[in-house]
Amino acid sequence: MMKANQKPKPHAPPRPLFSCGFFRRCTQSVLSPTSPHQQQPRRKPTTTSSSSSSSSTSTSQSFTQWRFPHHLDPTPSTAPPPPPPPPPPPLPVTTTLQETFQIAELHLTSVSESDKLLALQLLERVVVPDPPSDPTCPPGLMRCLVSCLRSNNKIVTAKYVTKILLALCLAEGNRHVAVEAGAARAVIETAAGLEISAVERALAALELMCTTAEGAAEVRGHAMTVPAMVAVMARLAGRGREYAISILSIVYGKAGGGGDSGEEIAVAPAEEVARAVALALEGECTARGRRKGAQLLKTLEEYGRLDLSQNGT
Repeated sequence: MMKANQKPKPHAPPRPLFSCGFFRRCTQSVLSPTSPHQQQPRRKPTTTSSSSSSSSTSTSQSFTQWRFPHHLDPTPSTAPPPPPPPPPPPLPVTTTLQETFQIAELHLTSVSESDKLLALQLLERVVVPDPPSDPTCPPGLMRCLVSCLRSNNKIVTAKYVTKILLALCLAEGNRHVAVEAGAARAVIETAAGLEISAVERALAALELMCTTAEGAAEVRGHAMTVPAMVAVMARLAGRGREYAISILSIVYGKAGGGGDSGEEIAVAPAEEVARAVALALEGECTARGRRKGAQLLKTLEEYGRLDLSQNGT
């Protein structure tokens, strides 16, 4: 029993569950990489709290750097790009046309594409503004032009080649040279892949080549002539459509110097060609093209009846 004058002992305060200073600090303020640190009362640093604080700070910085990476400076570099190399100087224009042909042929036989382009530009400057009537284009130069038309770089070279070929074919002597060099076959086989302006000039040159007997025979005997002309006729208008109709008339008719030579004629079904021609005549076409188209439709009608009568016998 307790004595009457003895006071009861005060109970000691309950001991906290964790006495770690770091845990006590964490419970007082929640650390977050996105919230500002609250001002804490100044404490006397100890070894344990210093190491814990350093660990907590490095952890917070690591998390912040991972969550919010440093971005590169989006400002573009102010250094100017290197200037492109200067284009080669153009080939000089010589005093005679034959010398120009020789220089152009020499450069067109080179393996360098830039040399070929310079030669085509030289011929364009000399031949196109003033088409020559004499002397005749050398066969070697004409073969080089045909090779350029067939090259993989048609988009660049065809613009020059078709201009030069048309200007040269204005002279009758050059039409024979062009056909012998394979220009007629090259135009037929590449027309579908040329741009509008280039294919119009190519067909104009082909029509001029067909004024020779060998040119008309080449066009009639080529299996791709009719499908190629039908395809480009749908793309073209005006004079381009007129040229395509004229070449089809040469295939099915006796125009162009072919005569009754008896050469083999490669044709498509007359009904399909007639439908394509009639559709072309409904659009934009020249007066000459409409006259040739009307004559071609009559020829195709007779040709179709001839085929039917032959099949019936």
